[in-house]
Amino acid sequence: MSKAVDTADSSSEEKQSGLFNRFLASVEFLGNMLPHPITLFAIFCVAIIVFSGIADWFGLSAIDPRPIGSAGREPDGVIEVVSLLSAEGLQRIVTGLVTNFTSFAPLGTVLVALLGVSVAEHSGLLSAAMRGMVMGASKRLVTFMVVFAAILSNTASELGYVVLIPLAAMIFHSLGRHPLAGLAAAFAGVSGGYSANLLLGTIDPLLAGITTPAAQMIDPTYQVGAEANWYFMMISVLLIAVLGTFVTEKIVEPRLGKYNPDDASADLAQNNIEGLTAKEKSGLKWAGFSLLLVSLLLAWTIVPADGILRHPVTGLFAHSPFSKGIVVFIFITFGIPGFVYGRVVGTMKNDKDVINAMSKSMSSMGMYIVLVFFAAQFVAFFKWTNLGTILAINGAAMLQALNLTGPEVFVLFILMCALVNLSLGSSSAQWAITAPIFVPMLMLIGYAPETIQAAYRIGDSVTNLITPMMSYFGLILAVATKYKKDMGIGTLVATMLPYSMIFFVGWVALFYLWVFVFGLPVGPGSPIYYTP
Repeated sequence: MSKAVDTADSSSEEKQSGLFNRFLASVEFLGNMLPHPITLFAIFCVAIIVFSGIADWFGLSAIDPRPIGSAGREPDGVIEVVSLLSAEGLQRIVTGLVTNFTSFAPLGTVLVALLGVSVAEHSGLLSAAMRGMVMGASKRLVTFMVVFAAILSNTASELGYVVLIPLAAMIFHSLGRHPLAGLAAAFAGVSGGYSANLLLGTIDPLLAGITTPAAQMIDPTYQVGAEANWYFMMISVLLIAVLGTFVTEKIVEPRLGKYNPDDASADLAQNNIEGLTAKEKSGLKWAGFSLLLVSLLLAWTIVPADGILRHPVTGLFAHSPFSKGIVVFIFITFGIPGFVYGRVVGTMKNDKDVINAMSKSMSSMGMYIVLVFFAAQFVAFFKWTNLGTILAINGAAMLQALNLTGPEVFVLFILMCALVNLSLGSSSAQWAITAPIFVPMLMLIGYAPETIQAAYRIGDSVTNLITPMMSYFGLILAVATKYKKDMGIGTLVATMLPYSMIFFVGWVALFYLWVFVFGLPVGPGSPIYYTP
């Protein structure tokens, strides 16, 4: 009887494994069919040039829906395709190639923010803060703190993957719990909660810099700030932490069962966890004190009614010098505490150490800079030709004809972004391609770019957990095999799939309630609706 049950269970597992393997094979096939994102943008640039010539020859156009007299509206109210496959088009490409790159907003903002984050990261401040947060938690709260710390680790790109995920597996193992449950909880926070954070990070100015030119296809004066989604992303931290804890303790860990040390491929006796040293604790204390002083100084410029960084006309935070210069304050609030921590623990002694930390981070950005060069050309070409605007107008008309102008349109939009993310894992690459189409389209049916960007960030995060195309997926698998030597891609995806599904449902529900039920802005001064 027992043998029959075992055979049935084995058959069920094989069937499930086969289903996941087919799913993964499809994802890998589609992902491998795509060229490198840089090559993809180069191909798109050529395609836009050629297609603009063809569209111009056929006289493709659209009626401008904006009121007469609006900025950027042609006198006859007709938007026509501008061909780049012509002498004038070639001249514009040649003369604009460099300025397209240097004026691409995400380039400067991300690099400046990263300079400050790099000091905090290389001094050891971020790693110590994450370890202290997780290892100092009570046994009852350890799962919640692992997911919570993992979400916050997104501020520094590699910290969560390289430090926190292996650490979480070790902590769970030391507590007599299944180490893969700890790994899954941390992976869920780092990757599934990728966009959520209590503080503004490098991803915020990056996405805002792509959203702004997309919005300006409809409204040439529109600006999207780095803080545009701050409120929604802060509340999302709590949501993802709670959902991640629930899935870990109620679904994943019971499914994994009791851990068998014989499954390990390495000697777990050496799996020691190093707590914070007295010097590291002192460094965290002084770094926290310096952060408090910096925060008070910044508050002095914006909290009082006559604060020098408030908007000079309205006196509000929205569109103020403070909000427009938020990247500078990201640089300061990470850089100063990072250096203070480094001085206390001895990892940074002078300005040379700070410069070396910044240089190391900049040297790792080579691929990003090359990607930005081609992405900037794609965005500029799309705008010059008016193809994006015409596509957006026709797409908005189709949505109106189908009566898809209510909140349900965001469910479809988020789902589409989540599916695209399975094969195109780069957040900036995906948004650079989709923003010029969907931001103007959804603006024309009445939604603000800030709200559209917040919805995109949900779709861009929830499927990071289940795609082998995610850049750190191989690293996670390598850590997992330390505890389960026969761990495969299908098993890892099967473990992470409940997080992906529940995050999608929960995050979409939060978005609907936050925006459409309670009518709350997704960020400071961020409108929900837009009037074309």
